[in-house]
Amino acid sequence: MLVVDVESSGVDYQKNSIISVGAIDFAHPEKQFYEECRIWDGAHIEQEATAIHGQSDREITSPQRQSEADLVHKFIAFALAADERTLAGQNVSFDRDFLKAAAGRAGHTDWPFAHRTLDTHTLCYMHMVKRGLTPPVDPAKKHSSLNLDAVLNYCGIPDEPEPHNALTGAKSHAEVISRLLYDKKLLPEFEQFAIPWK
Repeated sequence: MLVVDVESSGVDYQKNSIISVGAIDFAHPEKQFYEECRIWDGAHIEQEATAIHGQSDREITSPQRQSEADLVHKFIAFALAADERTLAGQNVSFDRDFLKAAAGRAGHTDWPFAHRTLDTHTLCYMHMVKRGLTPPVDPAKKHSSLNLDAVLNYCGIPDEPEPHNALTGAKSHAEVISRLLYDKKLLPEFEQFAIPWK
């Protein structure tokens, strides 16, 4: 599987742009991908997103950065080297949809990924239920509150550092997938943190 994380200029893949992509080949975690790009001309910049990724408007519009199209072509080339290309991550449909929209804007018509994905939220929810635990629910919104930090904490790992970085995110997703599915640690960055249920 390919564990991915996208940082973007907002949450709408039709009007916002990718600004960075991080990815890890789960079967070969030493194979990692990280690239940044400038937003596509006319893409909206949402200040809520800026607060998450921490990159300034000047940075994400810099002509010194590669285009979103160049980034997505590089990502697809990286992905095609993997033996198994199922996309995985936290709320990974967000990442998949941004990558697919970027590929379309780049004229990359041969989309090599399936619609099916593996979501760490679902894996964690199921893991908790199988252990007899009740997954947390947001009291106001009345839905699961298992965001990435909650999943990391459940797996014995501190919150993701801020501002968010796409490669740090991909590493976090990969580590929790390994712990939730296989009860094993995966990456050296997380070796010091015990798996709570072992």
